Amino acid sequence: MYIKCKESIKVNNAGVVVEIFRDILKSEDETDQDKEHFWGMGLNTKNRVLYIELISLGSLTESVVHPREVFKSAIMKNTVNLIFCHNHPSGDPEPSKNDIDITKRLKEGAEILGFKVLDHIIISENNYFSFATENIL
Repeated sequence: MYIKCKESIKVNNAGVVVEIFRDILKSEDETDQDKEHFWGMGLNTKNRVLYIELISLGSLTESVVHPREVFKSAIMKNTVNLIFCHNHPSGDPEPSKNDIDITKRLKEGAEILGFKVLDHIIISENNYFSFATENIL
């Protein structure tokens, strides 16, 4: 499912991404607020948003993410850079082992396909964790 952007937003820091995805999460169906949402954001060469896609709607503690679904839109939309974001309904944005593993897998897949993963951000209601800021990416 694609999420519409009002304009071509330029992404230049994690805070901008966090604000975008918190707004999206708030606008989604309240019955799904307690589930993990995993989004992909495709950017052009100037880091302007080409698309935002909900890739997976998971459970309370996890969402299933497969590179096949992640890179399909990136290829079709002529994406250069990618940012991933998901929420932790628990309120703790610290990455799990699974979060770290999928980030590594997506980064490796992106490199093979010629994309650059700029960040993977985990958001909670009041905080966030950025793999790029923490130099884990």
